[in-house]
Amino acid sequence: MKHELILVRYGEIALKGKETRKRFENILVSNIKNAFNQENIVNKISKEWGRIYIYTNKIKESINVLEKIFGIISISPAIISTSDINSISNKAINISKEKLDEKKSFALRITRTGKHNFTSQDVAVKIGNDIINATKSTVDLTNPDFELFIEIRYDKAYLFIEKIKGFGGMPIGSQGKILAFIDTPYAILASWYLIRRGCKPIFLLINESNKNVLEQFVNYWFIKSIILAGNPKINLYKQINKTADEYDCDAIVSGQTIFDNSGNILSHIKQFKKQTNLPVLHPLIAMDNEEINRKCKDIGLSI
Repeated sequence: MKHELILVRYGEIALKGKETRKRFENILVSNIKNAFNQENIVNKISKEWGRIYIYTNKIKESINVLEKIFGIISISPAIISTSDINSISNKAINISKEKLDEKKSFALRITRTGKHNFTSQDVAVKIGNDIINATKSTVDLTNPDFELFIEIRYDKAYLFIEKIKGFGGMPIGSQGKILAFIDTPYAILASWYLIRRGCKPIFLLINESNKNVLEQFVNYWFIKSIILAGNPKINLYKQINKTADEYDCDAIVSGQTIFDNSGNILSHIKQFKKQTNLPVLHPLIAMDNEEINRKCKDIGLSI
């Protein structure tokens, strides 16, 4: 099965109002293009209501990138057809012949958007019978050996056999700016939670030993950001306030947790909030070290 394009699906963006949804879609497309440029992947991107289509010769490499773009809930490498049932059926038979024989079962998963002179059930019956005749396989809608997905959208149809899960969230740059105060690798994880929710980060690197880890993290997740080195000669809170004001940040994110062994961490958090001008967010506040380390591993953060 030679894939011709990649279908990209988003989640929360679809819940927004028309204008906001359009703006967030454009941000997501821009983020995809920037990531592909970083990886030197030639591509062409188009979109319509509810879907983004990516045309490229580097399908596998593109999937590896798209899996790490926030805002995407799933992706599917696919082949394309017109919405004519016979055309869809011919493509479906060619795919099925590679996967099925008389000992195997299959199921068709069909969705349809737009006006057509047939129903989804008409498509299922016609193509299901054609596949049975061509492969001698059987239908099993509950526990099939093979699933074929067909999305009919207006005058085209897309056929695919897998839905690869994305990280979801919101596109980076859709939810304001945060100042990510990086004093430990755990603070990088804390920033990840806010970035996944669409925040654009400004990193203030307090400890130089975390520089390589931070740079690897930024490259891995295709995050376009500014990394600033802290100045040990300047009061820490003054640096944070000055930087947050200069870059028009809306909040500060910290990696502090109440499982920290450095003493009365709640007192430290209270002092932090007193000394800074913006809200201070603590995504890791109730996580223990085991949970934090597991999450760092899940997102490819080497600590």
